[in-house]
Amino acid sequence: MSKEMRIPKRSFASDNFAGVHPLVFAALEEANNGHSMAYGDDPITTEACERFRELFGQDTQTFFVFGGTGGNIVALSTLCGPGDSVVCSQWSHLHVDETAAPERAGIKLHVVPSVDAKIQPEQIVSAAGNLGVMHHAQPRVVSITQPTELGTLYSPHEIKELCRVAHEHGMLVHMDGARIANATAALGGKDVLRSFTVDAGVDVLTFGGTKNGLMYGEAVLYLTHSHPLDAICRESLARSCRYAPYARKQSTQLPSKMRFVSAQFNAVLTDSLWLELGARANSGADQLFAAVSDLPSLELVSPPPVNSLYPIVKPKDATSLREISFFWDWETTIHKVRWMTSWDTTEADVQDFATAVRSTIRHIN
Repeated sequence: MSKEMRIPKRSFASDNFAGVHPLVFAALEEANNGHSMAYGDDPITTEACERFRELFGQDTQTFFVFGGTGGNIVALSTLCGPGDSVVCSQWSHLHVDETAAPERAGIKLHVVPSVDAKIQPEQIVSAAGNLGVMHHAQPRVVSITQPTELGTLYSPHEIKELCRVAHEHGMLVHMDGARIANATAALGGKDVLRSFTVDAGVDVLTFGGTKNGLMYGEAVLYLTHSHPLDAICRESLARSCRYAPYARKQSTQLPSKMRFVSAQFNAVLTDSLWLELGARANSGADQLFAAVSDLPSLELVSPPPVNSLYPIVKPKDATSLREISFFWDWETTIHKVRWMTSWDTTEADVQDFATAVRSTIRHIN
C-alpha cells in the first residue's frame, strides 16, 4: 500500500483500521486524572484482572501487554524451554505475519499443513514422534487461533479434543485469540466462552482487544482448568506462569503506565461491550455476503463464520474497487482477496461497498 493511497472513512481492509470506541476513549480520559502507581500496581488494573477472573475463573492470572505479537511471544517464551518447539498451522499469525518474532525469541515453529487453518489431532500425534529424540526439537506447545486466519472456527468439541491429545503427550495449548470476541459472538455469546477455552483445556490465552474497539492492548491469560493434567504438564504450566512477569519485561511488553491498557479492557468488559462489538463486526460480514454472494465470479458459497470474506476478484476489478475501499490480496495465484468488517461497520457502509462491487464487476466484465 503506497503512502499516497487514501483510506476512506470506512474500509473493508482490516479491523485494525477501525477507530477506538467512544467508551474506551472515555475510560482513557478518566484514567488520565492524577497520578497512579506504575507497572500494574493500581486499582484500575486490579479491577480489570478481576473482570477476567469473572470470565475464566478465580485462578486466572492476567498480564497486560501492548500488542498481539508481543502477547504471543510472552506466552510462548514462558511455555517453551531450550530445544522446544510450537506446533502451529501454516496459516498461523505466528508463522506468516510476525516477522519471525518467535524464532528471534528462540522459539522454533513446527508448522503443519492445513486447508482451513485448523490443526487436527493426528498432526499433534505425528509431531509427538519427535519427543525424546535429542536431535529433534521437542514439541511442547500446540498453538491454535480462534477464529483462524482464514475466518474458520473451531467448535468447542474440536478444541477439547486437541487439548486432550496435546496433554496426553505432555504438551500445553496456547490460543491466539486476537479476534476472540468475533468467535465468541459467532458460537453463541458469553455463555459459550468457557466451553472453548478454559473448560476445553486451553492453558494460555492471548485475549485480543486492539481489533475490537481498543486503541492498543491485549491480555495474556494463564488459565486453570478442571481437566486432570499429568505431573509434567501441571508443573510446566505453573512454571510458565511464574516466568510470565519476567518474560513480559524482557520482551519489552510491560507497560509502565499499565492503567491505560487496563482501563480500556474495563470499558469493553463492562456490560459485555466486547461481545457486542464482535457481533457487530460479524453482522457486517453477513450483510455484505447477502448483498453480493449472488455474483458467481466471487465464488462466495456460504455465509462467513465471523467478520471476513474471501472472494475471488480479478486484478482489474480489484484495482477499481480499491479506489472505493482499500483491501488486501490474500492468495494472489488464484486472485483471492480479503474483505473484513469492523465493530464500526454500518449498514450504509456495506450497501455502498456492495453497490460498488456489483457496478464494477458488471461494468468491467
